[in-house]
Amino acid sequence: MPLPRTGPVPSPLLRVDGLSVSYGRQEVVSGVEFVLGRGEGLALIGESGSGKSTIARALLRLLPGSGHATGRVAFDGREVLGLPERRFRPLRGRAIGFVPQDPGTALNPVRTIGAQAEEAAALLDEPDRARRRELILETFAEVGLDDPRRVYDAYPHHLSGGMLQRVLIGLAILPRPALLIADEPTSALDVTVQKRILDLISRLRQEREIGLLLITHDLAIAAERADALVVLKDGVVQEAGRTAAVFAAPASAYARKLHADVPSLNPDRYARLRDAHARRSEASRAPKIAVSAVTKTFTVDGTVVKAVDDVSFAVPAGTTHALVGESGSGKTTTIRLLLGLEEPDAGSILVAGHSVTGRSHESLRAVRRQLQLVYQNPFTSLDPTWKVKALVREPLDRFKVGTRQERAERVREVLADVGLSERLLSRRPDALSGGQRQRVAIARALVLRPDVIVLDEPTSALDVSVQADIVEVLLSLQAELGLTYVFVSHDLALVRQLAHTVSVMHRGRVVEEGTVSDIFDHPRHAYTAALLDSVPSGIASTASTPSWRSRAVSVPLTA
Repeated sequence: MPLPRTGPVPSPLLRVDGLSVSYGRQEVVSGVEFVLGRGEGLALIGESGSGKSTIARALLRLLPGSGHATGRVAFDGREVLGLPERRFRPLRGRAIGFVPQDPGTALNPVRTIGAQAEEAAALLDEPDRARRRELILETFAEVGLDDPRRVYDAYPHHLSGGMLQRVLIGLAILPRPALLIADEPTSALDVTVQKRILDLISRLRQEREIGLLLITHDLAIAAERADALVVLKDGVVQEAGRTAAVFAAPASAYARKLHADVPSLNPDRYARLRDAHARRSEASRAPKIAVSAVTKTFTVDGTVVKAVDDVSFAVPAGTTHALVGESGSGKTTTIRLLLGLEEPDAGSILVAGHSVTGRSHESLRAVRRQLQLVYQNPFTSLDPTWKVKALVREPLDRFKVGTRQERAERVREVLADVGLSERLLSRRPDALSGGQRQRVAIARALVLRPDVIVLDEPTSALDVSVQADIVEVLLSLQAELGLTYVFVSHDLALVRQLAHTVSVMHRGRVVEEGTVSDIFDHPRHAYTAALLDSVPSGIASTASTPSWRSRAVSVPLTA
């Protein structure tokens, strides 16, 4: 459906009419239409499998061999969908830029950034190599890379995720394209880095009048960064229109569900469920976890780095404590210490009154039975060659719990607890969706009936709708079983929905700690306020904007 416009309609930069895409006989995108003007931003929104990335590949003429697109795509007034590849190739990269989702796979790990930038510079009409290098360095500076020459000579593994994403943006804009297609350009980044990348894209769009086609599953990000929205489900447009109208009053049931699933737009969605067990156990809130004055240092290239510096926090039984902060803040090292995977240089860690530190491997094994971990990415944490029943049963096998029949029954019970059917028992991870895989990972952590579960960014690789399902599962299990969670995340909006208490970490230290409501409503430290200010909020009214959003913040953040 075309997007409504008011007043004279300028010649559009991009017009898509009746775009359909098929793989073999299966149609995965059906009759998509939208218009994008010069300097405008349009967001394609939907869950994984909705057709967003397929549309991008169709526009870039990068569909795999079995893919076939029909319809009409006009770029700058010129029909391009039916062009032979040799005539379309000069447009790709020069006139139509592309920022992929994952810089880790988009950049060659064994070649320097400069060598890969030279390929993009080859698209410029500049024969002088020295001048091309100069233009690369100027572009790196333009996208906010502080030391362009160092970046030019570096390999990808020398740079942070935010720096790599800036490199990709720099390579995409170097030939000065008229259209930039950005496919989930910030999904793997910390919330503060995400904001800077999106600010950068918005600035470049305004300064260069670049048309932006933003692909995202996050309605709040789309609402902040795009003039118009196209909401997709199963390859079909559910709703389209100007951002303010769709965001304020979504007409389709699917768009309303996406709106409801965005944590920053619905901070109190799970309040009753979250606090159910906490209220019942309030009288007997002895700390299940006590971390006291813990310090851990590492030596890197001869330099001593203090990864965790005098960190303390306590977690009452049956509650959720969140550790938040950017990459490099010390969150991961802290949970490795809690799990006994590293020994602290100083301090103590108690779980249910038992020390985790200074134990032999065998005695620590007994503690770990009550202390389980759910990893960030279930696709890499689950053995792809094992079936679900073996993956979930393995902890029971290792601890020799019960008979074979009792283990099988326990596996079926715990799958039901996380909302999975027994029909999945014989499947392998690659035959499951992302949400199903994470539920399997949670079931595997639950099968030993532990008291404490450490959740390491358990939803960061998931769409917001799948994330909402997982959060509901976790809170329901906590209310039913009295579980204690340590939740590690950089997503403060999700922390507000899920956690009771929070520690904000910055450069290895806890800079602020307290209840979630206190920290979110009245942050005392500038770093906390900066994190909160980076949470995308869509088009919120001034009256509903928390105090921390209106505060000017200046604080050094990691690159």
